[in-house]
Amino acid sequence: MSNIYLGFHFTIEPKEIGSEILIAELGEKPFESFIETDNGIVAYIQKEFSNDIILEDIQILNSPEFKITYTIEEIDQVNWNEEWEKNFEPIDVDGTCHVRAPFHEKTDAKFDIVIEPKMSFGTGHHETTHMMIQHLLEMDVTDLKTLDMGCGTAILAILAEMKGAKPIDAIDIDNWCYLNSIENAERNNCKEISVYEGDASLLSGKKYDLIIANINRNILLNDMKQYAECLNPKGILLLSGFYNEDIPAIDECCSNNGLKFVKKLERNNWVSLKYINS
Repeated sequence: MSNIYLGFHFTIEPKEIGSEILIAELGEKPFESFIETDNGIVAYIQKEFSNDIILEDIQILNSPEFKITYTIEEIDQVNWNEEWEKNFEPIDVDGTCHVRAPFHEKTDAKFDIVIEPKMSFGTGHHETTHMMIQHLLEMDVTDLKTLDMGCGTAILAILAEMKGAKPIDAIDIDNWCYLNSIENAERNNCKEISVYEGDASLLSGKKYDLIIANINRNILLNDMKQYAECLNPKGILLLSGFYNEDIPAIDECCSNNGLKFVKKLERNNWVSLKYINS
């Protein structure tokens, strides 16, 4: 594997919302890491995976609502852990749940989750993760058989166990996420989480009381039928990873699969929806 990386330095106006959307779109490409700057973000990709049309279908770059420019630099090697230690900020959800890296000080939050962010934990996850955590914090998940689909760093699976859910399956198609989820579950002394590498094809014959899916619009639409089939009667489905404008498509798909809308959370145009299996 090549050690040569390209750093795409994006200047974004307005920065906050633009950065979140851009990271979400770039996350569909082979970009491995995103770091915030004063004016935007830097996105890193292995040189061998980049090409002249890598940004061609990134919609926000053509949006009249944002002014985005970028430059590219070639980097021989990147010390990812050092970069994260300088840039990763902990997540504080309503003073009740704190998601932090090992190098952050422990707080008195009721739920203290420690993860090793490394390469795949970008700021694009913050809005959706924040809302999914909010959903879980207000729910009684005691003894609910739970699935964390597209688990990433397993933050949501870990919180679910801390709140009494069991047993818990955590699934991600990415090998690094699979390995990192195992590491983070162990780091937080979790005993009820089983981590699997794969996609929705692993769900055949499974049944759950609670499914958490923080992925993206297209995958959710593609896999919704399988989620619905896996939900027990009155089972709950928590969705996030998409924007306000995606709600009609998501809601229609859920309704067609017998799922009833319960609640919506919104944060900087990102949304999270709660459904129940009717």
